[in-house]
Parts: sequence; C-alpha cells; structure tokens
Amino acid sequence: MKEMRALASRIAAVRPPVMSSLSDEDLLAGQAALGDARRRLDALGAEFAAEIARRSARELGHDGLAQRLGARTASALVQRLTGTTARDAGELVGALSTPGALADAVRGGTTSVGQAAAIRGALDGLADEVAERAAASLLTTTAGRTVEETRACSRELRDDLDSLGIAAREEELRERRYLHLYPQSDGMTRLVGLLDPESAARIRAVVDAATSPRRGGPRFVDPEARARAERIVADERTTEQLALDGLVDVLRAGLSADPAVVPGPGGAPVQVLVAAGAARIEGQPCSVSSAVGDRIACTEGFETVAIASTGQVIDLGRTRRLFTRPQRRALAARDGGCRFPGCARPPSWTEAHHIRPWAAGGRTDLAEGILLCRHHHLLLHNNGWVIQRDDGGYWLIPPRSVDPARERIAMPTKSPLIWRLTG
Repeated sequence: MKEMRALASRIAAVRPPVMSSLSDEDLLAGQAALGDARRRLDALGAEFAAEIARRSARELGHDGLAQRLGARTASALVQRLTGTTARDAGELVGALSTPGALADAVRGGTTSVGQAAAIRGALDGLADEVAERAAASLLTTTAGRTVEETRACSRELRDDLDSLGIAAREEELRERRYLHLYPQSDGMTRLVGLLDPESAARIRAVVDAATSPRRGGPRFVDPEARARAERIVADERTTEQLALDGLVDVLRAGLSADPAVVPGPGGAPVQVLVAAGAARIEGQPCSVSSAVGDRIACTEGFETVAIASTGQVIDLGRTRRLFTRPQRRALAARDGGCRFPGCARPPSWTEAHHIRPWAAGGRTDLAEGILLCRHHHLLLHNNGWVIQRDDGGYWLIPPRSVDPARERIAMPTKSPLIWRLTG
C-alpha cells in the first residue's frame, strides 16, 4: 500500500504546464500520454476491484466485505471509494472477470476498461472457447478505437458468430422498450424512455430531418434544400427545441391523417378549459396563457360550458369554429403549407388559423382561414403578429417590438398548383 500512496502523491504533485504555451504537437502528445497513464491506473484499479468483489462474494452473505461496510454489492462499494458512476464502478469490477486475452490486455494498458466492458457485453452468452477467440480478434481490430466504435465492432462480430440468435436478441431489446411521462412541479413534463432499434431509427429520422443542418449536415446542391437548411440554421430555437418541435409536428400530422393511429380514447383532441385570462390543458398540472388556449381552439375547436356559482354545469354548448376535413384539404391545395414567410412546412404539418377570431365575429370559412405550422401559429397568438386579407391576398403585420412602422409583409401561397393556375 505504501507504493499506492506514493503513486497518488506523485500524481498529485504534477502541475500542468501553461496550456496556451504548448505547440499543437505537444498538446496532443500530452493528452495521449495521459490516456495511456489512465489505462494503466484503471488496470491497477481493476485489480483492486476484482479482489474487493472476491471478498464480497454473494455466498459470504453479511460476512462479505461490501456487506460489512454497508454496501449492497462490490460495485456499490467501489463506487463509494472512487467517486465514479455506478456504470464505471461496475465496469471496473468486471474488467478482469473474463480470464484470457481480454484481461491481459487490460492489465497491459493496451485496452481500456470501457473497451473491455464493450467487448465482454457483446460476447456474453457465447461458449467460452468461441468468446475467447472472438475477444482476441476484437482486441486487434479495435486497437486505437473509441469505446463506441469497439461496441459496434463487437456487436457485428457477435451477429456473424451467432446469426441464429439475432431474432432473440432483437426481441429481448424490444421487450425492454418503455416510455414514461413525469409531470414536474414547475409545469414541465419529463420524458424518459428506452427505444428498441427499430423505434429509435424512426425517431432518429425525424430528429435528424429537423436538426441536421444545425448539426453540420450535408451541403445541399439543390436550391430548395439549401434554402431550407439555411432557415433551420437561422431559426432562433435551440437544436434540442427544434428536435422536440419536429417530433410533436410528426405526431400531430399522424393524428390529423388518421385519428385511429392512437388506440383508445387517447386519440381525442387536446382538451382546454379557459377562464379569466388563463387556460388549463386537461391532464397538465399548471395553467397556460389564454393565447395558448386560443391557438389550440383555432385548430381543434372549443366547447362553451356554463357553470353556476354552486359549481354545477348548467349548460354545455357544442364544438365550434373547427375546420372540417374537406376545408383542410382545400386550404392545403390553396396554401401549399405554412404561409409564414420563409417557412417550408408542408400542409400535413400545419394548423388552420382563423384570421379573425371566432369570438370576434370571424367565420369558419376558407377565406378566413390560413395554414400555419405550430411554431408560427404559436408566434402569432403569443407575440402580437396579425394577418390581414384583402383582394384575395394575405399580409403579415409584425408587432411594434419587431417593426415600429408595422410594415405589411406579403404571404404568398406555397402551392405549385396555384402557381401554375395563376401563371
């Protein structure tokens, strides 16, 4: 133990150089050297963790080392001692659990504990001799690669060695899928889940489509694709907000196309109660502004409910000002998508906005309706933008905070059909 304490003291005594004074070569060499040192320190840590695990074996019960010290498992005890995550502690404990080439590579510092865990996890369940040969092969092919790359290579080799087990592993992953929505005290909702590979691929496709240009996506040659990419890059929303809004838009589009895609009563429109300047979305813990209620009512209609002072409902009206499916098709043919300048959302991703509110005498007819995507529909209701109509044309009036003069901005149709008909 004196050697370990002396080693810790020497490491603590090391002072980093002035980073800004280093050349690129020295900077990279230093980082690589520290990586090598970390692998070797982790190898020592794995030796200690393995012995802690041996002295904490389950068959020892409460006489085991971890149990005596109040930890449920050896990994929990290692986590407490090292201050790492539960995952890192578990990998440290298991790093030397598979004897042979894999354990030797960890001890020699040529393979990191994380890489060893990736290889061991992918090969779990194979016969010992097959797993040993596969591990030896992977140690060669994954040398110098990241943990993620090592994990991918290991899974590919596992599928090659056990192609008959692919279906079973796929079903095992699918059985682990779940989605939970946790309402938070501040009115937000936390979404937590696990996606099986197929579900993840579908969700990833939506997120990538919504955010790819922001994340350094491909350079587009097609002018329309380039223009769309530039709009996404310039969007004021964060990349994460774009991802969420894109996913919500797809869900809304799916429900609009076929309410049966969500089984049971959950396929019904969002229900909103509005009173005295505030609105309450059914099932949500806090109020939203009446502007949000107005926006939802624009698209999904509303019911008038009269309530007596005793709290009893004395009159229930009917849903009003809801655009019908044929009207939606007509608006799609006329507008070609969201008509907010610069927006390229297609009709299936839009909501029907009443230019003049129904409560103010507006009518649910084609002339009084216009398609807007959810983002721009929310912008109109919350930020004071206004749409005007004259002589068949539509104009956007910005709020004074955006343009003190409130100059009108044209909102031309996005429909190729209308372009051809009108020349």
